[in-house]
Amino acid sequence: LNTDTSMNSLCYCTDINGVYVAMGQSQLAIDWHLFIDASKRSLKAVLLHNCNVMPSIPIAHSVHLRESYENIQVLINAIGYNEHKWLLCGDLKVIGMLMGMQSGFTPCTL
Repeated sequence: LNTDTSMNSLCYCTDINGVYVAMGQSQLAIDWHLFIDASKRSLKAVLLHNCNVMPSIPIAHSVHLRESYENIQVLINAIGYNEHKWLLCGDLKVIGMLMGMQSGFTPCTL
């Protein structure tokens, strides 16, 4: 099953439904969460099963794209997030970027 495409130094899956079928797994978006991890050196996306019954499915990876709103947007568009509408999970920095918060140091007072 050839599902990878290279775009802007991002290796990603273009046929998520085909991966589900090939792995014999549920195609229901409510059964999966999209985990996005970004760092200064890489960007990756993995589908995690809600109950950890099924194995995780890596669907995108780049060692050239840095953490930024624009690069995360490229990743989301490349994997067809709008078609699947998975729930998103990630660290606070990634979620903050997706919610439109500024990057960099933001003081927190409790």
